[in-house]
Amino acid sequence: MRISVIGTGYVGLVSGACFAEIGHDCVCVDVDADKVERINRGQATIHETGLDNLLLRHVGQRLRATTDLRAAVLGSQITFIAVGTPFDGRRIDLAQIREATRQVGTALREKHDRHVVVFKSTVVPGTTDGILLPDLERASGKRAGIDFSVGMNPEFLTEGVAVEDFMRPDRIVLGGDAHAIAAQRQVYAAFEQTPRLETNNRTAEMIKYASNSVLATLISFSNEIANLCSALGGIDVTDVMRGVHMARYFTSELEGGLRVKAPITSFLWAGCGYGGSCLPKDTQALAVHGAEHGAPMPLLEAVISTNRAQPQRMIALLERHFPQLRNLRVALLGLAFKEDTDDVRESPAIPIAQMLIERGAAVIAYDPIALDNARKLLPPSVRYAESLEAALTDVDAALVVTRWSEFRDIPALLANHAEQPLVVDGRRIIEPHSVARYAGIGR
Repeated sequence: MRISVIGTGYVGLVSGACFAEIGHDCVCVDVDADKVERINRGQATIHETGLDNLLLRHVGQRLRATTDLRAAVLGSQITFIAVGTPFDGRRIDLAQIREATRQVGTALREKHDRHVVVFKSTVVPGTTDGILLPDLERASGKRAGIDFSVGMNPEFLTEGVAVEDFMRPDRIVLGGDAHAIAAQRQVYAAFEQTPRLETNNRTAEMIKYASNSVLATLISFSNEIANLCSALGGIDVTDVMRGVHMARYFTSELEGGLRVKAPITSFLWAGCGYGGSCLPKDTQALAVHGAEHGAPMPLLEAVISTNRAQPQRMIALLERHFPQLRNLRVALLGLAFKEDTDDVRESPAIPIAQMLIERGAAVIAYDPIALDNARKLLPPSVRYAESLEAALTDVDAALVVTRWSEFRDIPALLANHAEQPLVVDGRRIIEPHSVARYAGIGR
């Protein structure tokens, strides 16, 4: 099929490249001419494993980028809209998606065949049919369900492994009228063995929010258990969660009796809080949406509250060993909200750095790939190291905030240090007895 994708962020660019990989002709649209030029040179504008290879393989053949939205829509059979919907503290900001929708609608005025518009952007239930569909009708002068069709196709991509998630999906959710769903079936025909749910737009919207909310709930539950373990003493939350993971609910038995853990167990693990562009935004948006419709969500509010407080636990662990943080030399290890991405949005590292600076600590930060993005958000007094080894040099404490595999080398790097810093493990990836001085969440 001929596909246009509006927006070249994590969802849009990965989707466009993967559409090309499964045989479609795809054009990606963005207002940023520099990003468009880079994509057309085969350069990824975001850090995603495998994305560079896809661009090099398909740019100039089945994939290209443009700033010309009108031409992209007119030249395609189906348009996916994948622009940002940030949360402003009260509700999701629909400015970008409504503008993109209006531009697509304007282009539809010139189309004679029945176009399909599918939303991938995360929007609260009722947005597609109640706001975006009318926007399309007004801009196009046409009628939805007759002259064009509207669908909702939520994405389930994890930053850092988004290409893998797209190419090996665990489910495909198709929302919309019969014509929109039929068109989406064609788009995803390469994944005929993947479990598929066809439904209306409102349900498809809710599936996305419910999926992210349950993941956030598992993380905050794990952190509440960790905080109780810490308060009681004599309990290590890593042993507790390993015991939980062993239940048949979280394992599968293979031939020969080998049991393997389900991927969901990675969310049943204590840490210093979740971040990123999805879980914080989506949980807050759904809680507000529920309250506005007379259905308060106290459980989800508790999940959000627990997560907001979790970065403070890192400071509390540090203050157990150093009552006075002024002039303390602290290495902040990991600035991305998770490993394998350069995304620092809502990263726990941001409030941790701010709290350290407020208490007078001298902070040196290190991340394998997220330094440039972090500089825009961290206090100006933060210094930056170009390597893990440099970050660990002459510090009093090291705070592990991101689960980078590189950080498992910390014990070896510290082995020959005359003065051993305190390692505060916010992700529980280091064996406590492998370093001279250790403090960890939930221990």
